[in-house]
Amino acid sequence: MSQTSQSLPIEPFSIRIEEAVLSDLRARIRNTRWPDQIPGVAWEQGTDLDYLRQMLAYWANEFDWRAQERKLNAFDHFRAELDGVLIHFVHTRAPNGRGIPLILTHGWPSTFVELLPLVPILTDPEAHGIDGPAFDVVIPSLPGYGFSERPARTEVTTRYTAGLWHSLMRGLGYERYGAQGGDFGAGVATFMALDDPEPMIGIHLSNLEIPPYTGTGSRPLSEAERAYVLKTEQWDEVERGYSAIQSTKPQTVGYGLNDSPAGLAAWILEKWRSWTDSRGDLDGHFSRDFLLTTVTLFWATETITPSMRDYFDNRWFGVKLGPTDFVNVPTAIAVFANNFVPEGAPPREWAERLYNVRQWTRMPSGGHFAAAEEPERLARDIATFFAER
Repeated sequence: MSQTSQSLPIEPFSIRIEEAVLSDLRARIRNTRWPDQIPGVAWEQGTDLDYLRQMLAYWANEFDWRAQERKLNAFDHFRAELDGVLIHFVHTRAPNGRGIPLILTHGWPSTFVELLPLVPILTDPEAHGIDGPAFDVVIPSLPGYGFSERPARTEVTTRYTAGLWHSLMRGLGYERYGAQGGDFGAGVATFMALDDPEPMIGIHLSNLEIPPYTGTGSRPLSEAERAYVLKTEQWDEVERGYSAIQSTKPQTVGYGLNDSPAGLAAWILEKWRSWTDSRGDLDGHFSRDFLLTTVTLFWATETITPSMRDYFDNRWFGVKLGPTDFVNVPTAIAVFANNFVPEGAPPREWAERLYNVRQWTRMPSGGHFAAAEEPERLARDIATFFAER
């Protein structure tokens, strides 16, 4: 893949959380003032009390952040200034020197850590039994997440971030590249292709973040589309309370989450349980060390509040697509079995209202955090798609 000369000032970056921050965290956990819980309701009204007590006991007494920090620092981290703010990213080149440039973007409540399992597979697929191309992988942290700063203003939308990512990839010297993402990351990849398609080889999405235009002049919904819309509406009634508050009053809820480790863990882990293919057994699906690494990153960087502003900015300043909006860039969509709505995945014709769908894969398992849940399946699907580009 051809490259231009690097023009973006980039600095190597190493993760190092101050010991005082970790000591304060452990003290706050031990001083948690616990609420009561109605007997027998378990997770029905939110994060289960017994589960959270066990998780926080582990967090305070057994979780080894320094060990996790060393694992994270085994990757090559950098920061670059884009539009006046520092953006953190991981950049790993294919060892064969012929990697397809690919930028991967996470969503909420996630971090770059979710995507790290893809790095060894995509950069050296042959070593993992995949007959496909190798990739140069770039994994930025969204603005306001972890070690990425967020502009001190509103209108920091997925469309805005798409422009930053184009600047990052060009600054790294790439003339042509692909994008992959889930959740907000799928929105970023979509706008990369919609607004500036020329450098885009293709995009790969692990869920559909941007709804297509279905207004006046569009074709009637199919039976499968109507069923999908109904399933989504039913899910919204019981699960989307977090989105309602984060898209209207993120600052208010931010005070509690930024001040209380128990509150932060409850808010994040409940989503990881609900949105994944965990079948209610979060400990059986992810290691506690993995989950607490994600929560600790939000805690130590104090970025839960700026991350929640994604909901506010995209609701009030995001673009509503019109009848002429269409992503002509070749698109692959991996439909994971239990992403938000079990057995309620979107039909292909729904996606084809907005995307030039060239590859459509229904995955037998996995959920919203696909890169962490099913890294090999996702990596194989990415490799298959880009092998044809």
